[in-house]
Amino acid sequence: MYKPNNLILKSTSSIIVFVLLGFAIYLLLAGHNSPGGGFVGGLTTSAAILLMYISYGEKTVNKILPFNFIHFIPLGMLIATLTGLGALLFNVPFLTHTFGMVTLPFVGEIELATAMIFDLGVYFTVLGTTMTIILTISSDQSRNKTV
Repeated sequence: MYKPNNLILKSTSSIIVFVLLGFAIYLLLAGHNSPGGGFVGGLTTSAAILLMYISYGEKTVNKILPFNFIHFIPLGMLIATLTGLGALLFNVPFLTHTFGMVTLPFVGEIELATAMIFDLGVYFTVLGTTMTIILTISSDQSRNKTV
């Protein structure tokens, strides 16, 4: 059976995945103040994970990431919904966001915003949806090849 030499792909993908995941975290954390956020952060994380699947194969990646991505969808929707409903506890309209400043040792003053929690919910929803769709299509195609 023909097996392609994917040494270059495996070598470079490790670096690329690391950079993509770092950039995804940056996009997620910066999204409530500048371009980025949960949606594009989730897509970037999905791209990094898919590159791992392409480079190392399904068995290897499933050992590293042993969870079903479909479970991220309701988790993300729950986080986003609870963030929006939290505003109602303070008698303000649904999805009204607020922020505050916190001083951390060795870091300094940072902003904590409820928009960040909402972005985290969107991130999990997009990551779960994207990965579930692509892995489902991939498994359907591999099943059709063997039939």
